[in-house]
Amino acid sequence: MNFRPLHDRVLVQPLDGEEKTAGGIIIPDTAKEKPSEGKVIAVGPGAKTEDGKILPMEVKVGDLVLFGKWSGTEVKIDGVEYSIMKESDIMGIMSKKK
Repeated sequence: MNFRPLHDRVLVQPLDGEEKTAGGIIIPDTAKEKPSEGKVIAVGPGAKTEDGKILPMEVKVGDLVLFGKWSGTEVKIDGVEYSIMKESDIMGIMSKKK
């Protein structure tokens, strides 16, 4: 993939939601909630301040992040669905379970 986000934008691959409820009921695609977790695929260099300095990004490629349900713009690159969003749309970085 040849894509590099600009400024403080992040390319996120949403993780698939649950296909079954805890009780074992299968959820059809039309009833699934939009995922709010994803994996960071690419990050821009960072936002520019008024005096021209670049603020470094806090997220990095490979981070698992939590973002708002309606955050970002959905795009399809090489047949794969992604969301492009500003770093400020990301609510947090999830740590891996031990």
